[in-house]
Amino acid sequence: MKRRFALKSIAALGFAAAVAACSPMSGGNDIVDIAAGNEDFSTLVAAVQAAGLVETLKGDGPFTVFAPTNAAFAALPAGTVESLLLPENKDTLVSILTYHVVPGAVTSDQLAGKRLGVATVQGSNVHIDGTKGGVRVDKANVVSADIMASNGVIHVIDKVIMP
Repeated sequence: MKRRFALKSIAALGFAAAVAACSPMSGGNDIVDIAAGNEDFSTLVAAVQAAGLVETLKGDGPFTVFAPTNAAFAALPAGTVESLLLPENKDTLVSILTYHVVPGAVTSDQLAGKRLGVATVQGSNVHIDGTKGGVRVDKANVVSADIMASNGVIHVIDKVIMP
Protein backbone atom coordinates (compact mmCIF):
# COMPACT_ATOMS: atom_id res chain seq x y z
CA MET A 1 0.00 0.00 0.00
CA LYS A 2 2.78 2.45 0.97
CA ARG A 3 4.73 1.48 -2.15
CA ARG A 4 1.74 2.21 -4.40
CA PHE A 5 1.29 5.63 -2.74
CA ALA A 6 5.00 6.37 -3.17
CA LEU A 7 4.90 5.40 -6.86
CA LYS A 8 1.82 7.55 -7.46
CA SER A 9 3.48 10.47 -5.69
CA ILE A 10 6.65 10.15 -7.75
CA ALA A 11 4.62 9.91 -10.97
CA ALA A 12 2.60 13.00 -10.02
CA LEU A 13 5.76 14.96 -9.23
CA GLY A 14 7.33 13.87 -12.51
CA PHE A 15 4.25 14.97 -14.44
CA ALA A 16 4.20 18.33 -12.64
CA ALA A 17 7.89 18.86 -13.40
CA ALA A 18 7.35 18.03 -17.07
CA VAL A 19 4.46 20.48 -17.34
CA ALA A 20 6.47 23.19 -15.60
CA ALA A 21 9.43 22.63 -17.92
CA CYS A 22 7.22 23.09 -20.98
CA SER A 23 5.54 26.25 -19.69
CA PRO A 24 6.94 29.77 -19.75
CA MET A 25 8.23 31.00 -16.40
CA SER A 26 5.49 31.99 -14.02
CA GLY A 27 6.01 35.34 -12.38
CA GLY A 28 8.94 37.42 -13.51
CA ASN A 29 9.04 39.86 -16.39
CA ASP A 30 6.70 39.66 -19.36
CA ILE A 31 7.71 40.22 -22.99
CA VAL A 32 7.17 44.00 -22.84
CA ASP A 33 9.09 44.35 -19.55
CA ILE A 34 12.07 42.48 -20.99
CA ALA A 35 12.07 44.51 -24.21
CA ALA A 36 11.69 47.80 -22.31
CA GLY A 37 14.62 46.86 -20.09
CA ASN A 38 16.98 46.39 -23.05
CA GLU A 39 18.34 49.43 -24.92
CA ASP A 40 18.66 47.35 -28.12
CA PHE A 41 14.85 47.21 -28.30
CA SER A 42 14.01 50.90 -27.79
CA THR A 43 12.69 51.29 -31.35
CA LEU A 44 10.62 48.12 -31.02
CA VAL A 45 9.18 49.32 -27.71
CA ALA A 46 8.30 52.71 -29.24
CA ALA A 47 6.60 50.93 -32.15
CA VAL A 48 4.65 48.60 -29.82
CA GLN A 49 3.48 51.65 -27.86
CA ALA A 50 2.50 53.58 -31.02
CA ALA A 51 0.58 50.53 -32.28
CA GLY A 52 -1.32 50.17 -29.01
CA LEU A 53 -0.05 46.61 -28.49
CA VAL A 54 1.49 46.98 -25.03
CA GLU A 55 -1.45 45.48 -23.13
CA THR A 56 -1.76 42.64 -25.65
CA LEU A 57 1.92 41.68 -25.28
CA LYS A 58 1.65 41.99 -21.51
CA GLY A 59 -1.28 39.53 -21.62
CA ASP A 60 -1.26 35.89 -20.63
CA GLY A 61 -0.08 34.57 -23.99
CA PRO A 62 1.91 32.55 -24.41
CA PHE A 63 3.55 34.31 -27.36
CA THR A 64 6.71 33.85 -29.36
CA VAL A 65 8.09 37.20 -30.45
CA PHE A 66 10.73 37.56 -33.15
CA ALA A 67 12.12 40.88 -31.91
CA PRO A 68 14.08 43.11 -34.31
CA THR A 69 16.89 45.15 -32.77
CA ASN A 70 17.36 48.90 -33.18
CA ALA A 71 19.95 48.10 -35.87
CA ALA A 72 17.33 46.06 -37.76
CA PHE A 73 14.95 49.03 -37.75
CA ALA A 74 17.79 51.39 -38.72
CA ALA A 75 18.49 49.23 -41.80
CA LEU A 76 15.03 50.02 -43.22
CA PRO A 77 14.93 52.73 -45.91
CA ALA A 78 15.36 56.25 -44.53
CA GLY A 79 12.19 57.66 -43.00
CA THR A 80 10.38 54.31 -42.78
CA VAL A 81 10.34 54.05 -39.00
CA GLU A 82 9.32 57.68 -38.54
CA SER A 83 6.51 57.23 -41.06
CA LEU A 84 5.26 54.03 -39.42
CA LEU A 85 5.10 55.74 -36.03
CA LEU A 86 2.66 58.37 -37.33
CA PRO A 87 -0.94 57.90 -36.08
CA GLU A 88 -2.30 57.66 -39.65
CA ASN A 89 -0.09 54.59 -40.27
CA LYS A 90 -1.13 52.70 -37.14
CA ASP A 91 -2.88 49.88 -39.06
CA THR A 92 0.25 49.23 -41.14
CA LEU A 93 2.42 49.28 -38.01
CA VAL A 94 0.09 46.84 -36.22
CA SER A 95 0.23 44.52 -39.25
CA ILE A 96 4.03 44.56 -39.31
CA LEU A 97 4.44 44.07 -35.57
CA THR A 98 1.88 41.27 -35.28
CA TYR A 99 3.68 39.52 -38.16
CA HIS A 100 6.58 39.17 -35.70
CA VAL A 101 4.39 37.31 -33.15
CA VAL A 102 3.40 33.64 -33.19
CA PRO A 103 0.87 32.17 -30.75
CA GLY A 104 2.42 29.78 -28.23
CA ALA A 105 5.88 29.61 -26.68
CA VAL A 106 8.24 28.10 -29.24
CA THR A 107 11.87 27.57 -28.27
CA SER A 108 14.80 27.18 -30.64
CA ASP A 109 15.18 23.47 -29.87
CA GLN A 110 11.62 22.96 -31.14
CA LEU A 111 12.65 24.61 -34.44
CA ALA A 112 16.00 22.85 -34.89
CA GLY A 113 16.13 20.71 -38.02
CA LYS A 114 12.72 21.83 -39.27
CA ARG A 115 11.27 24.01 -42.00
CA LEU A 116 7.86 25.38 -41.14
CA GLY A 117 5.22 27.79 -42.29
CA VAL A 118 3.69 29.15 -39.10
CA ALA A 119 0.61 31.36 -38.79
CA THR A 120 1.38 34.67 -37.13
CA VAL A 121 -0.96 36.78 -35.01
CA GLN A 122 -1.21 39.05 -38.08
CA GLY A 123 -2.77 36.17 -40.03
CA SER A 124 -0.09 35.44 -42.63
CA ASN A 125 2.39 32.61 -42.45
CA VAL A 126 6.00 33.28 -41.55
CA HIS A 127 8.61 30.86 -42.94
CA ILE A 128 10.95 29.39 -40.34
CA ASP A 129 14.06 27.42 -41.32
CA GLY A 130 15.99 25.68 -38.58
CA THR A 131 17.85 23.27 -40.87
CA LYS A 132 21.23 24.99 -41.32
CA GLY A 133 22.57 25.14 -37.79
CA GLY A 134 20.68 28.31 -36.85
CA VAL A 135 17.18 29.63 -37.23
CA ARG A 136 15.97 31.96 -39.99
CA VAL A 137 12.59 33.68 -39.97
CA ASP A 138 11.77 34.79 -43.50
CA LYS A 139 15.06 36.57 -44.37
CA ALA A 140 16.05 37.42 -40.79
CA ASN A 141 18.52 35.47 -38.68
CA VAL A 142 17.84 34.67 -35.05
CA VAL A 143 20.90 36.15 -33.34
CA SER A 144 19.86 35.41 -29.75
CA ALA A 145 17.31 32.74 -28.92
CA ASP A 146 15.17 31.65 -26.03
CA ILE A 147 14.85 34.74 -23.87
CA MET A 148 12.19 33.41 -21.54
CA ALA A 149 9.42 35.70 -20.32
CA SER A 150 6.52 35.05 -17.98
CA ASN A 151 4.16 35.02 -20.98
CA GLY A 152 6.30 33.50 -23.72
CA VAL A 153 9.67 33.62 -25.39
CA ILE A 154 11.65 36.19 -27.35
CA HIS A 155 14.03 35.44 -30.22
CA VAL A 156 16.16 38.41 -31.30
CA ILE A 157 16.36 38.87 -35.09
CA ASP A 158 18.64 41.00 -37.27
CA LYS A 159 16.02 42.29 -39.76
CA VAL A 160 12.49 43.62 -39.65
CA ILE A 161 10.32 41.07 -41.47
CA MET A 162 7.42 42.27 -43.58
CA PRO A 163 4.11 40.54 -44.22
